[in-house]
Amino acid sequence: MAQRALATPLAGLKVLEFSHTVMGPTAGLIFAELGADVVKIEPAPRGDHTRGLGGFGAGFFAAFNRNKRSLVIDLKRAEGQAVIHRLVPTVDVVLENYGPGTMERLGCGYGRLAAFNPRLIYLALKGYLAGPYEHRPALDEVVQFQTGLAFMTGPPGQPLRAGASVIDIMGAMFGVIAVQAALRERDITGEGQRVSSALFESAAFLMSTHMAGMIATGLEARPMPARRGAWAIYEVFRTAGGGQLFIGVTSDQQWTRFVEEFGLHQLAADPRLATNVTRLAERAWLIPALQEVLATLPQDEVAARCERCNVSWAPVGQPGDLFADPHLLATGGLVDVFISRFGEAAGKVAGLPALPIEFGTDRRRPGLTRQPPRVGEHSQDVLREAGFSPAEISALAGAGVTAGSAA
Repeated sequence: MAQRALATPLAGLKVLEFSHTVMGPTAGLIFAELGADVVKIEPAPRGDHTRGLGGFGAGFFAAFNRNKRSLVIDLKRAEGQAVIHRLVPTVDVVLENYGPGTMERLGCGYGRLAAFNPRLIYLALKGYLAGPYEHRPALDEVVQFQTGLAFMTGPPGQPLRAGASVIDIMGAMFGVIAVQAALRERDITGEGQRVSSALFESAAFLMSTHMAGMIATGLEARPMPARRGAWAIYEVFRTAGGGQLFIGVTSDQQWTRFVEEFGLHQLAADPRLATNVTRLAERAWLIPALQEVLATLPQDEVAARCERCNVSWAPVGQPGDLFADPHLLATGGLVDVFISRFGEAAGKVAGLPALPIEFGTDRRRPGLTRQPPRVGEHSQDVLREAGFSPAEISALAGAGVTAGSAA
């Protein structure tokens, strides 16, 4: 079967990425996977410190830096800053997620770079937008606790961060949205601008429904494990053999199909369970009654019955299950990325999730065009394309201003 063409709607867009960890690299990944030429500017001589993270962060670099080129520059030296100043007139977007004031100290803040390219769109990915907090350092986990997300995620009295870097990734997405809007405005005005998104405000945005619910009901928000549910059947159930399934029955029509499929005739006839609103009031005994029935059935059978009666259901999965997920495998939802601990030659290729979007009636997906780069792998190419002579490239490398496998 012929391979489908990749979706590359941002082909021709040039981006310089100054970033590390998750937020900035995610924004760069989105641009790169959609076809933009993204050059990752890494500090000399060893590159992005994210390459060497352990524990929870061991997979960060491989996950968020595919489809990019690497240029290693010592921005603490005037010669390194001058290299960036020569590159900026050739690019459309600069993005950075360094601490407040860092880019300015390195001679690469918006004011300095815009002087070399008035059409430049400059994306600053920060902990906080303008305001009293803007000079504070921030992390994904910090703002999850600060905004109430951790409070809402854990059981009462046990605030808990989400199980992935959701705010870093969400903040990056809002940043990309802002850049796309600024590019559209540039089409009209001919001028670039600085745009920004931030962790705190992204996390606060997620609290909108809880805040609105407090106003609508006059009640305080409860953590999700103790929430006042909107649907009576919206629960994780145990099945025979120790399996677990989440089942959501979110309409009266679904309830009718559900009880019929599982042969729950007594529940079907109970007037207390006629509507979702009345079922909510009966959860204290209804959920245990359903659990008693489902615990006698194999998980595959419960899943098949839920599928037949067309209610929402899912097994309680783990991240490792996604490597073999049949839906992702069938639709180009996984891309084969080279993953190594510290960027060394020895590593493994594994399927990681592609961007969760598709284009056109042929449903084209973004995909992989370049593996995560080695440190400075593309230094010579990027400088040559920007007009640096072979002698200049050699001199920069010899002086340690640039570094890497190709510098």
